Amino acid sequence: MKYFVRIGDEELAVRVEGDHVHLDGAEALAHLDDVPGTPVRVVRIGDAVHRVVVRLGERRGQFTLWVAGHRFDVEALDERTRAIRDLSAAASGPAGPAPLVAPMPGLIVRVSVDVGAQVHAGQGLVVMEAMKMENELRATSAGTVKRVLVATGTAVEKGALLLELE
Repeated sequence: MKYFVRIGDEELAVRVEGDHVHLDGAEALAHLDDVPGTPVRVVRIGDAVHRVVVRLGERRGQFTLWVAGHRFDVEALDERTRAIRDLSAAASGPAGPAPLVAPMPGLIVRVSVDVGAQVHAGQGLVVMEAMKMENELRATSAGTVKRVLVATGTAVEKGALLLELE
């Protein structure tokens, strides 16, 4: 079975075949034993012996390991699980605050923020006039104004990009 193990920013491909572990071309015998009544596991890799405490993470494949007094946050996924996660992440669309778009055609009356401004959810960003009514367009989530694409007096069509947030 092949696994992808991420420790910090480093990712390793690990292949396990019975008691044999292949890591970056190197092969070693490995064995895992529980210490009854404790959260400690004894891991033997070749001639090296390590005492490890393992705690399951919030998501599948996430673990926190304590080895020799050091803590490691680790993700270990088999090929199939990783492929499914990568496909679902690719299909999830963009992350971060949604851009502000014109909900209808109209005229920009006021832009209330500048580039670099921190905004919170519900904060008024742009006022536009449509059908002789002023409509305040608000942020749907918190973020920072990345770009302002309109100015007072600009006529816009429905769906026009007004502001970008990050």
